[in-house]
Amino acid sequence: MSDQAETASAAAGGSTYEAAGVSIEAGDRAVELMKVWVDKARRPEMIGGIGGFAGLFDASALKSYKRPLLASSADGVGTKVAVAQAMDRHHTIGFDLVGMLVDDLVVCGAEPLFLTDYIATGRVVPERIAAIVQGIAEACVQAGCALIGGETAEHPGLLGPDEYDVAGSTTGVVEAADLLGPGRVRPGDVVIAMQSSGLHSNGYSLVRHVLLNTAGWALDRDVPELGRTLGDELLEPTRIYAKACLDLARNTRTHAMSHITGGGLAANLERVMPEELVATVDRGTWTPQPVFDLVRRVGSVPQDDLEKTLNCGVGMVSLTAADDADRAISLLEGHGVRAWVCGEVSAVSDALEAQAGGTVSLVGRHPGWA
Repeated sequence: MSDQAETASAAAGGSTYEAAGVSIEAGDRAVELMKVWVDKARRPEMIGGIGGFAGLFDASALKSYKRPLLASSADGVGTKVAVAQAMDRHHTIGFDLVGMLVDDLVVCGAEPLFLTDYIATGRVVPERIAAIVQGIAEACVQAGCALIGGETAEHPGLLGPDEYDVAGSTTGVVEAADLLGPGRVRPGDVVIAMQSSGLHSNGYSLVRHVLLNTAGWALDRDVPELGRTLGDELLEPTRIYAKACLDLARNTRTHAMSHITGGGLAANLERVMPEELVATVDRGTWTPQPVFDLVRRVGSVPQDDLEKTLNCGVGMVSLTAADDADRAISLLEGHGVRAWVCGEVSAVSDALEAQAGGTVSLVGRHPGWA
């Protein structure tokens, strides 16, 4: 069909892409608005800018490695995006995406190199898309990786006009000789806890069910225990540990690390524990932030279920040689990450109160929790 015929058809009420709910113009406007943020999240190895079919990264930078291992991770934010949509506040959700991605890489000692994102929405609102990308780019700067590309897809009919979801993938590199993991863990290692910034980006289905649906609390409700509104607490961005943990891996005898996400502390720590050893973690060494106790009390959530769903105040842990513990904690706190020794590693036969069939045992009670 000629351009003139297409114009005549549209004028006569014929079908167009925009009439179907997809605006090319809005998409182009969103790209223009996000460019300023993407430009801030660059590394020297990144070639070109956004707008191409693929992001380019100069892999010759890996020549300095004797045996470079590439690490990759893919993830999303989950139902926390529903809170951002309800509050019409979109510039922090990118930190949740980046945190879920890069901190899965650093547990093996890998440095995040670049990240790509994917935003699906029912209707492209350029300013909203740019706000999401702003958060992603700012978080990439914190993590030290490049935002090398991405995709924004408009899906009318599949998603509501103001609904969206975000996901992404990231790639990093680690020298094979420096790879962290279960094979390095030894009896006598201590478990160092790194404080979370709050809920991070896991368990929001439980949190929303308890506080919003069952209790009927509004997001603008002032909650004295939290010292702010419920919505402000629920949108607290995920802490990004990447640079701190890489510093830890390079400058202490840290043997393994675990990112505490879905499944909670015990399940995620088990992923980096050898079968012949057990890590005993003492709950008495820390008090989780008030939001965790709030969910527990308001929803009458059993502690076991709470600990399998939420991070309960610990967003990352390391398994570090005991005589390096003080140096590790000082290093982490130099990055603004509060840290403390919360447990130790021992042989299964020597572990006190070890749970049968598991390599992590949680003991004691959090101070102030009845």
